[in-house]
Amino acid sequence: MRRMGLPLGNAPDEALLSGLTTGDPDIAVAFVRRFQRTVYGVALAVAGDPQLAEDIAQETFERAWRHAQVYDPRRGSVKTWLTTIAHNLAIDAVRARRARPVAPEDLDALLDVVTGTPESPDTPEQRALADETSAGIRAAVAALPREQARALVMAGIYGMPAQQIAELERIPLGTAKTRIRTAMGKLRTSLGSEERRR
Repeated sequence: MRRMGLPLGNAPDEALLSGLTTGDPDIAVAFVRRFQRTVYGVALAVAGDPQLAEDIAQETFERAWRHAQVYDPRRGSVKTWLTTIAHNLAIDAVRARRARPVAPEDLDALLDVVTGTPESPDTPEQRALADETSAGIRAAVAALPREQARALVMAGIYGMPAQQIAELERIPLGTAKTRIRTAMGKLRTSLGSEERRR
């Protein structure tokens, strides 16, 4: 590109991508600078965690570097290709986090809080706290609009992906994702403000 007298900042996306295979660090820097905001934005939108989004963005660029030779411009722009990689990596990362195993000794307590049926805690204080916690969660979920509560339970309790929720509810995928995200935000806010009142 520089041999053609074209500054890296003005090079076409496809030229920068193919230039990644040469190992030229200046081309790699120009490529990352051009797409870093977009890739990070996609990762953050899916993962909701800035640190995780940074890791996903880095992995996206590593994949682009390793697989630059398989990019097919007939299937979409470089930007589309990169954002697809970032989106898929972010979904995998979120699923992996959600699938983190729970220690067997903690599982019963977790289920008790969610279902509101704690096994009899040892002390009156523990019983009161368990009752208060499960009542708070139930009340927070009950306060949500019905469609948000349904989406939240399907995603959080049954582990359904947004696509499956969209199909079951006969709504667009974006609407399903919005319902889940909005419900989670309201639940966090509600439970957080309740925690601060204690």
